[in-house]
Amino acid sequence: MKLCSACLLGLKCRYDGKNKPNEKVINLAAKETLIPICPEQLGGFSTPRKPAEQKNGQVITEDGDDVTINFESGAKQVLALAKLYDIRSAILKQRSPSCGCGQIYDGTFSKTIIEGDGITTKLLKENGIEVLTEDDI
Repeated sequence: MKLCSACLLGLKCRYDGKNKPNEKVINLAAKETLIPICPEQLGGFSTPRKPAEQKNGQVITEDGDDVTINFESGAKQVLALAKLYDIRSAILKQRSPSCGCGQIYDGTFSKTIIEGDGITTKLLKENGIEVLTEDDI
C-alpha cells in the first residue's frame, strides 16, 4: 500500500482544476492499493486555486501571497494518513511545491526547474517514508 498524488490517478485536484493521469501509475493501481491524496486540498485550498511555488523557504502564490502555512498543514495531514495506515512509500507528482521530489520550480513562475523537494515530500522523507515520482515507476 502506498500514498499517491490524486492527480496522477486522474482526479481533478491540481491548482488549475485539471489532472495529470499517468498511465504507469494507473496500471500500478490495478495491482496494488494506492491511497489518493492531495496535500494542497488537505491544507485547505479549493480547486482550482492560485499557482504557487517555493522561494526562500516559503510557498508563495503568483500574486505574492504567502501560503506556506496551508502547505505545511496539508503535509502534516498526509503524514497523519501515512502513520494511520503504516505507509512506507509514496508516489508523488514531480515538480509540485507540495509533492516534488528532487525537482521543484524556482519560485519565479518562469517554469525554471531547480533541485529541491516539495513541502510534503520533505516531511515524509524526514519521517522515513520513501518518496518516488511518476518518473520512477
